[in-house]
Amino acid sequence: MMIREVMKKDLSSIMEIERRGFSVEEAASEAAMAERIQKIPDSFLIAEHEHQVIGFVVGNVMTKRYITDDQFETLTNNLAIGGIQSILSLAVDPAYRKLGVGQKLMEQLEDVATRQQREAISLTCLTHLVSYYEKLGYVNEGISDSQHAGEVWYNLVKSL
Repeated sequence: MMIREVMKKDLSSIMEIERRGFSVEEAASEAAMAERIQKIPDSFLIAEHEHQVIGFVVGNVMTKRYITDDQFETLTNNLAIGGIQSILSLAVDPAYRKLGVGQKLMEQLEDVATRQQREAISLTCLTHLVSYYEKLGYVNEGISDSQHAGEVWYNLVKSL
């Protein structure tokens, strides 16, 4: 497995994985994902096996501690240094789940964030995923204000 920065040609594979990993209401649109590829490629990582995209992690750099719903629709280019790295989406092809792909993507994004002197990494997740992120060193800081997809989300943060 190789982890690398996203490329424009990855969009269709990314969308297949995104749609398998999230409900229709939760999943990013193709337009939103294309914007992420264009504006924040430095924090959009791809896991690849035998030239096939098998997973990805993506998020923009924020000045606030928690993700807000507007970030799923529009975003700006990342700060060069500082800020808080968000994770808007972590998804792995179902055929490659439980093999450590998600963990490797998270570790690589953490390395990127550390080099860019980010203060922390912040994400929101559903109840059933809280323990997964806690095992990776994230702290559950309570229920998010997010109304995304009509779900109850939790704020998880890892200080760097």
